[in-house]
Amino acid sequence: MKPRRKYIFICNGKDCKKNDSKSFSSSLKQAVSIAPLKGNFKLVKTKCMDCCKSGPIAVYNNQLVKKGDTDKLIQFLMKDLL
Repeated sequence: MKPRRKYIFICNGKDCKKNDSKSFSSSLKQAVSIAPLKGNFKLVKTKCMDCCKSGPIAVYNNQLVKKGDTDKLIQFLMKDLL
């Protein structure tokens, strides 16, 4: 049986779109498509998460990650795989 993928939620609200959430989500998509992360995570675009001043943001495992903290998110993901 294949293990379940874990979800990363990416805000796609109006203010986050203005702050270039598209490039943020594409950089996250690229990051999770590299081994050993490949196939273990699913990116989900959401509506506004009410963190407009910090946006664009992603949420993984109740951790809020801002656009500039992509490396921090990758560390969370790697730690979660171990």
